[in-house]
Amino acid sequence: MPPVLKQARENKLVETALFLVIAIVLAVGLQAFVVKPYKIPSGSMEPTLHVGDRVLVNRFAHRILGHDPKIGDIVVFNPPAGADPSSPICGAADQGQGTGTPCSRPTPRKSKQSFIKRVVAVGGDSISIRGGSVYLNGKKANEPFAAACDPASGACDFPNPITVPKGYVFMMGDNRGNSDDSRFWGPVPDSWVIGEAFATYWPPSRIGGAG
Repeated sequence: MPPVLKQARENKLVETALFLVIAIVLAVGLQAFVVKPYKIPSGSMEPTLHVGDRVLVNRFAHRILGHDPKIGDIVVFNPPAGADPSSPICGAADQGQGTGTPCSRPTPRKSKQSFIKRVVAVGGDSISIRGGSVYLNGKKANEPFAAACDPASGACDFPNPITVPKGYVFMMGDNRGNSDDSRFWGPVPDSWVIGEAFATYWPPSRIGGAG
C-alpha cells in the first residue's frame, strides 16, 4: 500500500475512534445530567403507567435549573428509608396506615431505591385522603387519572389532615389501592427528586406523554 494511502487509512481509523469516544461521552453525559430512561417496576401507577413501560425522565429541569416539582407531575425520586421494609415506617410513629392520619414526617435517611409516583401536594398544603381521593386544602382534588380504591386494601382513608412541610412534596400512586407511597412513609424532600417523567417510549403501542 502506498504510504499516502496508508496514512489516510490510519487517519480515518483515528477519526472514527475519536468520534466513537465523543459519542459515548455525550451519551453518558446526557443520561447523567439531562435525560434518563426508567422502567416501570410495579402496578402502582396504573392505569397511567403499566408494568414494563419505559419512560424518559427529565433530570435537567430539577437538578440543573432547580425547578420545583408541581402538583400533577409524575416524578422519579428516592423515598425515605422507611419505604424499604415490607411494612413501611413513618417518621411519626403515631401516623400512617391504620391511624386515620397520613404520615407527616419521613424517616431521616434516604433510600437507595428509586420510585415513580405523582406529586399530589407540595410544601404548605393541607392534605387528607378519603375513599382514595385527595382532599387538598379542604377541597376534593380533580383526579381523572386515579384508579378506584378498594376499601379492603386499607389504603383508602386517611381523613385526618396533615400539612406538608416546606421544601417537601407528597407522593401518591395513581393506583390508590395498590401503591406504597407518602401515605405510609411521609413526604419527600425536594432534593430527593431525580426528575420528571415526560414521555413513554416503550412499548411502541404506548408511545406518548407520560401522564
